[in-house]
Amino acid sequence: MSSGGDDARDVALKARRENFPVASRLLPRGHRHHLLAVYGFARFVDDIGDEPGHGDPLRLLDAVETDLRRLYAGRTPYLPAVRDLEATVTACSLPPAPFHRLVEANRRDQTVTRYKTFDELLDYCELSANPVGHIVLHVFGVAAPDRLDLSDRICTALQIIEHCQDVGEDYARGRIYLPNEDLQRFGCVDADLAEASTPGRLRDVVALQTERAERLLHEGDPLVASVNGLARLAIAGYIAGGHATVAALRQAEHDVLGRTVRPRGTRLVRAWLRILARRGLGRGRP
Repeated sequence: MSSGGDDARDVALKARRENFPVASRLLPRGHRHHLLAVYGFARFVDDIGDEPGHGDPLRLLDAVETDLRRLYAGRTPYLPAVRDLEATVTACSLPPAPFHRLVEANRRDQTVTRYKTFDELLDYCELSANPVGHIVLHVFGVAAPDRLDLSDRICTALQIIEHCQDVGEDYARGRIYLPNEDLQRFGCVDADLAEASTPGRLRDVVALQTERAERLLHEGDPLVASVNGLARLAIAGYIAGGHATVAALRQAEHDVLGRTVRPRGTRLVRAWLRILARRGLGRGRP
């Protein structure tokens, strides 16, 4: 088992490879530490179901939930990824429900391998993506019902974008996150998802999901103007990451099998600055 320092460095390195600025160096160390702890937990839970060699995923996910209950009961958790949350949960008064929903999303991944409709996919995002946005708002102390709703739109969009990027990787793991009704509508068959280059009909399906995600990002835009300071900077970064990746997908003509589609850092920074400039740097409401 790695030392705590090695684990922390590994989490930081993985975070830097994400499309979205998980814990930007523009943020103070304390906020970066909290966001990386949350990211580390989410990454750990994802890896239980996605990476080989972890044993029985459902049993391990049960162990994570048990450890979360230990944490919220004031006892020391056994698992490092849960133990690393202790200081963040206390300092930011994080509620337990979002963490349990992330575990439930990965439990669902063990039994549900495809989604019939876009609405079913949205229901999955309620577990797999939206809880992260709730936690982030609590980390910055700006959680409120209307902001949580806007955050849900942004996080769902980011999840859908990631599904578009990872079509081949997900299929190799036995999962399809593109809605079956859309695959059928454009005449796709499962074998299309294993091609070396994305067939045109599959590109059309990916393009449709990309458009839906972009629309959700725009619907979530008002969240930026509703907050101040560091929260505004971070949230604008997440939205910028989404828009930059949408642009990268379009530039690649939605060929997500023949290449790794990721936005360049410069494109992400430009999108970030545009969002901050468009929304202004004046005060949001408290």
